[in-house]
Amino acid sequence: MPAPYTRIVGLGASSLRCWAAGPVRWAHAPRVLHGDLSKLSGRVQEFVEHGVKLCQPDNVHICDGTAKENDKILNHLESEGIIKPLTKYENCWLAKTDPKDVARVESRTVIVTENQRDTVPIPAPGVKGQLGNWMSPQTFQEAVHDRFPGCMKGRTMYVIPYSMGPIGSPLSKIGIQLTDSAYVVASMRIMTRMGAAALRALGDGEFVRCLHSVGRPLPLDGELVNHWPCNPEKTLIAHVPERREIVSFGSGYGGNSLLGKKCFALRIASCIAKDEGWLAEHMLILGLTNPDGKKKYVAAAFPSACGKTNLAMMNPTLSGWRVECVGDDIAWMKFDSEGRLRAINPENGFFGVAPGTSTKTNPNAMHTIQRNTIFTNVAETSEGGVYWEGIDQMIPPGVTISTWQGKPWKPGDPGPAAHPNSRFCAPARQCPIMDPDWESPEGVPIDAIIFGGRRPAGVPLVYEAFNWRHGVFVGSAMRSESTAAAEHKGEPPLRPPVLFICSISQLLLLGS
Repeated sequence: MPAPYTRIVGLGASSLRCWAAGPVRWAHAPRVLHGDLSKLSGRVQEFVEHGVKLCQPDNVHICDGTAKENDKILNHLESEGIIKPLTKYENCWLAKTDPKDVARVESRTVIVTENQRDTVPIPAPGVKGQLGNWMSPQTFQEAVHDRFPGCMKGRTMYVIPYSMGPIGSPLSKIGIQLTDSAYVVASMRIMTRMGAAALRALGDGEFVRCLHSVGRPLPLDGELVNHWPCNPEKTLIAHVPERREIVSFGSGYGGNSLLGKKCFALRIASCIAKDEGWLAEHMLILGLTNPDGKKKYVAAAFPSACGKTNLAMMNPTLSGWRVECVGDDIAWMKFDSEGRLRAINPENGFFGVAPGTSTKTNPNAMHTIQRNTIFTNVAETSEGGVYWEGIDQMIPPGVTISTWQGKPWKPGDPGPAAHPNSRFCAPARQCPIMDPDWESPEGVPIDAIIFGGRRPAGVPLVYEAFNWRHGVFVGSAMRSESTAAAEHKGEPPLRPPVLFICSISQLLLLGS
């Protein structure tokens, strides 16, 4: 281990003294199961050492992103009962979570700043705002003190180096996530460029610091549901924009634990973008080619579970038209030296909503998920396949279905077979219509922007703004029904400015 030092790192003296302050002295030295701590950069070593000091894992595993490592991670998850193989497909797996850990928990997702107005508008007395949650540094420090000390006892801390965006792209950023969830490791390998290449690209540079724990140290103090470790009563997803840091506790669900997604790629990235002069947006990116061979790139902003993936992977019914996918969820955009807006997809995979996906609605997605995919909370068939509402597949005679909660089910039974927010996590490279330039370091040129949402009645299906300025106004005034991707399903239409409720901090921080 490197010699003790006194430099304050981590979440900063103002917000997290319990982790950041003072020299590192090990109560016990964890075993390094994989990798070499001494070969990490000084900044990464410090981050890992303070994470170990706080969380007290038994082991440390530095991820290299190789196929061999991935096989070991998947085998470990299978042995723990967290995933099971889906024998109908090639290298596909099914995870079933605790029913209390199935979606993003927006009510427990906070932004930590000194000034409340930097995060949320301050409502009138007695009124609860809907545009995000603020937490003071003092309250945040108390929350961390209450949750993280010793939270990884008996477990392995995985060190995940990853790149958001193509490695080496001037638009890409590097993150380091510490987690005690092997499910997160397997999923991050799909969703990001994870491993040794990201560490090489980082060198001794700065990175976004991400700390995650399921919050269930060993030995367990109670029984797990579905072998799924989580601590829903103490779930917290906190962002410290000034320090470029993310802290997540108590949830293993992807939106709360895969910290490269919404947490980094939208919320923290928005703050970086503000400082550096670019945009991080909740948008798909697609290339559209007309019958004359002229191609335009379009970005489109919809809330989660409102059709971004289906649009990004569309097969046009008009003769001669072609759609190619750059990304289905997030766009990082910057004006180039010639004043042209360019965009990259910072992700490396698809974390798509399964229900409603079929060979009719999205044949390209169905092709994508036939191999190397992790499914979460879908139903399964007795022949080793998957099933969900809207999959539009006949069940062969003699084949039975069990729900995402493991109960027998057949079409016509009350209740859904798959959870409404069940997901597939699949590599983007497997999509048959990925754009040839989807990993272009410079990004693709954006020619149009679409704003949309879930409104089955009351507004026109499609309408065009008069100009760019009017388009900003229209986007800011749009409403969208809540979806299963977050905890507000079933409530009246929300008013998420410019359709960014899951990353609302970006609007407020950009305007602060």
